[in-house]
Amino acid sequence: MRYMIWLLRAVLFLILLGFVMKNDQPVVLHYFFGHEWQTSLILILLLFFAVGISVGVLAVLGNIFRQRREIAILKRELSLKNKFSSVDDINYQSQGLNHRL
Repeated sequence: MRYMIWLLRAVLFLILLGFVMKNDQPVVLHYFFGHEWQTSLILILLLFFAVGISVGVLAVLGNIFRQRREIAILKRELSLKNKFSSVDDINYQSQGLNHRL
């Protein structure tokens, strides 16, 4: 299975390398107020791909931090409940009761 994954990675790399070699033409990116930027097409595609990934990660970070905070609160509540239930078990055993009322 490990070899299949490496083979898939190599094939994907070769396909992307071919894509880069085919799209190395210079392009001009026009901004506002007459500003322009001239570079290769693949560099612009890579830049916008990286910006898209960054925006996606930033959009998800809020949810991740909220879930971590919620998990920490739930773990704290669970440990408190476990601590109190063990105290109740000790109290019942010391009184000679086998079951809870």
